[in-house]
Amino acid sequence: MIEASLSPASPADPNSAIPVSILNRRVRECIESSFPLLWVSGELSNVTHAASGHVYFSLKDAEAQVRCVMFRSRVQLLGWRPANGQRVEARVLVSLYEARGDFQLNVETMRQSGLGSLYEQFLRRKAKLEAEGLFATDAKRPLPAFPTVIGVVTSLQAAALRDVLTTLSRRAPHVKVIAYPTPVQGEGAGEQIAAALGEADRHDVCDVIILCRGGGSLEDLWAFNDEGLARAIRASRRPVIAGVGHETDFTIADFAADRRAATPTAAAEMAAPERAALIARIDALHNALTRQLRRDLERRAQRLDLMAGRLQHPAQRLANQREALDNLKRRLASALRNRANRSRQALGDLTQRLLLARPRTADAARRLDALPPRLHGNWAKLRAERAAALARLGASLDHLNPHAVLARGYGIVSDANGKIVRDSRQLEPNERITVCLHSGRLDARIETLSHATEPEDH
Repeated sequence: MIEASLSPASPADPNSAIPVSILNRRVRECIESSFPLLWVSGELSNVTHAASGHVYFSLKDAEAQVRCVMFRSRVQLLGWRPANGQRVEARVLVSLYEARGDFQLNVETMRQSGLGSLYEQFLRRKAKLEAEGLFATDAKRPLPAFPTVIGVVTSLQAAALRDVLTTLSRRAPHVKVIAYPTPVQGEGAGEQIAAALGEADRHDVCDVIILCRGGGSLEDLWAFNDEGLARAIRASRRPVIAGVGHETDFTIADFAADRRAATPTAAAEMAAPERAALIARIDALHNALTRQLRRDLERRAQRLDLMAGRLQHPAQRLANQREALDNLKRRLASALRNRANRSRQALGDLTQRLLLARPRTADAARRLDALPPRLHGNWAKLRAERAAALARLGASLDHLNPHAVLARGYGIVSDANGKIVRDSRQLEPNERITVCLHSGRLDARIETLSHATEPEDH
């Protein structure tokens, strides 16, 4: 069931018309976006192989049929020729042929019906051997860089052998090829291929072994899915290249081999390098070596010239050293003269400065002789001024001296604590006092007190 809508791409006006080509394109886009790639089974009929390489046919069953197309690029990878009456399973893209409005299937690949069980057997066998480590990358052997003998295990009537021989004769005619014939299809072919491979390994003259066969269906290539063949490939002492079928064909032998080639021709190209390429490489290496040697010789010659230029005769070297010594002697003499001139000039400058800085003793003596009278005069004047000031200070001091007041008959009264009494109210009757006179001291006791009346304010 197609769940798609044409409304997003439809005109805004539902009554407007669109061309048939636009309708077919939109229908095709809806169909292709709604169906993924899927497998469809049926019988081939009306098979037509066009000159362009495309194949047109119908795929039918008992109740219906559908048009199909398989384009040339896909047909070339098929490995067998489609014909009427064949039962097939096709991997298809559901589409629409816009030019005619025909519903059709674009076929990506096909396989003949009845091979599904073989494919499942192939997958099981591959998984088993892979789990055993038979396909491990680190167990792969490197191919020889320059083989001299190549063994080819295939059928003598196979087109693959002719392709290998043609390719090797063109690319590496110097390489010897030994064919080990064996059936490559049919009952027991796997064991026979393994036996031929063992013979090539025991022969012990081949540097590398090519296992090859042309393209075909899964059933045609089934001998190369033999488990015994896979083990024989890994047991070989020589590296094995598998060139079985076309690029899209995979067999157990491809996974077990040391290298897998897309085709028998590719296997031959992988086994031996092209002679012309080797010659060109040798020529390139020869030219590179020649250029390198030439550059080395040129550098060494240049270095030799440089060393020869630096090499001198002993007499010449002595003459150069003598000349250098004379130059040093002249420079030393010039430096000494310059140093002496600078010292002489500096001495003259110092002498002049000394003459200018020498003291004038006569003037100093005259000034010194004039100083004593001035000193005596200034001293006498200063002493008189200081004596007068002292006298004034003494008179002032005598005037303020309390003993001078006591001499005039006054006394200083102090209480028992030695505190001077200025007012009779400071004393109490019978209190002891001391009276200090100009000469001596009196201890007395208060008998009576009289307090002076404070003058009234007017």
